[in-house]
Amino acid sequence: MLTTTGIAEIAALIGDPARSAMLVALMDGRALTASELANVAGIMPQTASSHLGRMTVAGLLAVERQGRHRYHRLASETVATMIEGIMAVAAEPTNSIKRKVRTGPRDAAMRRARSCYDHLAGSIAVTVADRMSEQGYITDLADGGQLSAEGVAFLRSIGVDVDTAFNRTTARRLFCRPCLDWSERRPHIAGTIGAALLTACFEHDWIRRIDGSRTISITRAGAHALNTNFGIKVGVQ
Repeated sequence: MLTTTGIAEIAALIGDPARSAMLVALMDGRALTASELANVAGIMPQTASSHLGRMTVAGLLAVERQGRHRYHRLASETVATMIEGIMAVAAEPTNSIKRKVRTGPRDAAMRRARSCYDHLAGSIAVTVADRMSEQGYITDLADGGQLSAEGVAFLRSIGVDVDTAFNRTTARRLFCRPCLDWSERRPHIAGTIGAALLTACFEHDWIRRIDGSRTISITRAGAHALNTNFGIKVGVQ
């Protein structure tokens, strides 16, 4: 049952700088060890293990075991959405001085394309959502988002596994939903279909992860696919 005490406890957990650093590091969907997360947070592994244990008990993290190793990941898309939302609020200007507002990360590559848990984020992802809305493939994205029959056919034509995305849909894991982009402050596509689209982009070698970062680079094949399928012209990194 939701209580104000429960909200305060979750807020207190996330409010610790070391814990928030570890949560942000897991926003690319990977599962990391306590040592790796300790390095990210700049703390000792023993201290990291204590923090990770508390966040696991609270339902923020899930633990996967492989042999002697324990890997930590975000427990759900709901947790990732909460963290992304906090990041967006934290980036708001705190004074009234008139100036151009820069939202999101300073790094240009990260602003262009990055992973947001299990789906694509950044300016390219927002433009993909715009193009699909303009073509009628997705309707009412800002109010929830529905994939039209034409949208289903289009995504299948570019190799997205729509059927698996449908089958993975649950009451808590929607098929298609908007996710407010941290840097663009407009929605990109999340839900199981957003995850399926990201998976297809990796499988086609349209995009590649940059080690140790949420940043995603665009390959030559990806630049061609974005131009052909969405009318988006990007340079190859």
